[in-house]
Amino acid sequence: MVCSDKSTGGETFPSEGIVPTSRKTPRDTFMNNNPYKAAILDLDGVITQTARLHARAWKQMFDDYLQQHSEGEGENHTPFDIDADYNKYVDGKPRYDGVRSFLASRGIELPQGNPDDPPGKETICGLGNRKNEIFLNLLHKEGVETYADAVEQIRRWRKQGIKSAVVSSSRNCEAILETAGLKNLFDAKVDGVDSERLNLKGKPAPDIFLEAAQQLAVEPEQAIIVEDAISGVEAGRAGQFGRVVGMAREGDGEALRQHGADVVVQSLRDISMRGEEHSATTPPRSALEYFHSIETRLSDCDLALFIDYDGTLTPIVKRPEEAALSEEMRSLLRQLSLRVTVGIISGRDLRDVQTLVGLENLYYAGSHGFDIAGPDDMREQQEEAQASLPDLDDAESQLRDRLEPLAGAHVERKHFAVAVHYREATEQDIDRIESIVDEVLNEHQQLRKRGGKKIFELQPDVPWDKGYAVCWLLDQLGLNQPNVLPMYLGDDTTDEDAFQALSDRGVGIRIGEPHEPTQANYILQNPDEVKQFFQALLKKLNERNLDRD
Repeated sequence: MVCSDKSTGGETFPSEGIVPTSRKTPRDTFMNNNPYKAAILDLDGVITQTARLHARAWKQMFDDYLQQHSEGEGENHTPFDIDADYNKYVDGKPRYDGVRSFLASRGIELPQGNPDDPPGKETICGLGNRKNEIFLNLLHKEGVETYADAVEQIRRWRKQGIKSAVVSSSRNCEAILETAGLKNLFDAKVDGVDSERLNLKGKPAPDIFLEAAQQLAVEPEQAIIVEDAISGVEAGRAGQFGRVVGMAREGDGEALRQHGADVVVQSLRDISMRGEEHSATTPPRSALEYFHSIETRLSDCDLALFIDYDGTLTPIVKRPEEAALSEEMRSLLRQLSLRVTVGIISGRDLRDVQTLVGLENLYYAGSHGFDIAGPDDMREQQEEAQASLPDLDDAESQLRDRLEPLAGAHVERKHFAVAVHYREATEQDIDRIESIVDEVLNEHQQLRKRGGKKIFELQPDVPWDKGYAVCWLLDQLGLNQPNVLPMYLGDDTTDEDAFQALSDRGVGIRIGEPHEPTQANYILQNPDEVKQFFQALLKKLNERNLDRD
């Protein structure tokens, strides 16, 4: 779910100290804000399925040659292994480079020869020409299969005004595109024929990608690279492109990540030109290690920064009242708020989180966004939630009575929620605590139960959460604009609502361990890393202000 202009029902209401404001919530139609202007894609393995034909052609050529070489030299060379040798020695490289690379792995040296050497001649060029002869025969017999997801996505990008180029080390690129009916799909093409004509170095050198970017009239940082080969990923990284996407259609992308892929996907449908997505094959990346990617998105945008409190700004503690904000973190928030919009979005009661942070020029959303306040007397309380206050009062009373015998359970009342903390409870008591919470919930149909880190919480059962709160603030503050980048940092399951709301145009940063499932794009492991991230962010913002001055 992303921010939209669909109303969630009801109107804001005038109450004591509350200024009525519009509840129009932009959750699904954030304005298009693509940081990338072009996609440069490898051909084989990304767009077409000719990689299998290439692999078969390489194997037939090398195995035939190795058998003849072994008979002549009295040696026994291990045959070409498609699984082990294709990706390592030949995939993504110019044909003659691939021949030389594989033969070196078997301890064989041959003269270079000439490009017009007859197929099969015992030279680098001769063997490369033989491989091409075998490949063209297979192509003629079996045709070209394309990946439907790739073709659909490229066409979708074209409708959005995003340019595309196809690159290939193969001299047969144009013939493959024509056979597949894709010749008119791209704005530019750079293949093996072009590389020879322009004297471009082969992958892992970035020349072929840089030439494609030049033809598209975009800077490298404005383009993404999509590659399924290690050498191609290395080339994209060497060219300092905005983002290098590894394509692992079979699901194993570890080698691509190790060689520099920013993200690994299984389908072009997984790629969003608006955000730093990740897929099931790629855990979120460190926001510190990949700060350069965030810098790229910030280069032409203003920042709207939203932050959870517990577990993000402060470490998780046994009792909520012990979570004190450090003076260093408070100072960073103060300095950031002088540069950008800063909001604290917390499960705590509004007054509680305002007191703990202690900064007047920030925006605050308490009770998971049901209660919002900010400078210039901003105040918003969710109208439908107001009707649930009597139920929350009664639920609080029942929970205190029923949980009193369980020493590890602590009931906390917030204006729009009742929280039951069980961090100090014994394992055998946790099931009993949840059963009591469920029993109380069943008696109050206007409430819902939400979970979190060592907490059960009863809230008004209305369509509102941290994601809606962030979207409401963006809308009210006039920040739902293409030149504004929303960013959200949080550590809990309730923060996933905000990550989802911003998924199509913002940056989500989860605080926690890399293995935790999340919809966030990046990860920071603890509040200490959050502090380091804020320091880097502040430095970037200060440098940008100096440039503007």
